[in-house]
Amino acid sequence: MRDDRSELRLRLQHYRERYPQEAHIVQRFCELLQREPDCFERDCFSPGHITASAWVVDNSHRKTLLTHHRKLDRWLQLGGHTDGSENTLQSAKREAIEESGLKSVEACSEHIFDLDIHAIPRRGDEPDHLHFDIRYAFVCTGEQNVIVSEESHALAWVDLPDLSSFTSEPSMLRMAAKWDQLREPFPNQSFSRQ
Repeated sequence: MRDDRSELRLRLQHYRERYPQEAHIVQRFCELLQREPDCFERDCFSPGHITASAWVVDNSHRKTLLTHHRKLDRWLQLGGHTDGSENTLQSAKREAIEESGLKSVEACSEHIFDLDIHAIPRRGDEPDHLHFDIRYAFVCTGEQNVIVSEESHALAWVDLPDLSSFTSEPSMLRMAAKWDQLREPFPNQSFSRQ
């Protein structure tokens, strides 16, 4: 039986095969996993730590749920720290539920949906550092009513064609493009075949 870190390495390898143009990003994740035993802890600042995010869509697959992040003051996907957990898929699901109040979200696949490395500015005692964000796609399979958490100013279900009116963040637009590619061949099916 593989441990979560070994499973993540396999998922990163699979991601590199699907998106060879992102091989340099995958390499940076692999180097962090190799070099930093505590890379899943939020106090691993040099160069940073692994976080987990959720690209959540409604059951029509045509809207995504965004949070207006309180600290960063931007519209983003749901997500956050893994707090030591090496199971990034479970962490992403936990963050999606905690930050949205949704009762039922299901992973479209166990495969990584997107990877991003972004800078987090110094705040209080925390130095500036990087978030190595591992993102998974989820579908809300139940009620779509949301509850704003203390980490957000607001939550919004956004029609995918309107995403650019909420954010110009390149990684958000990249995820929307990836989602369009995934859902196009299978508009009424789950995406576990990725």
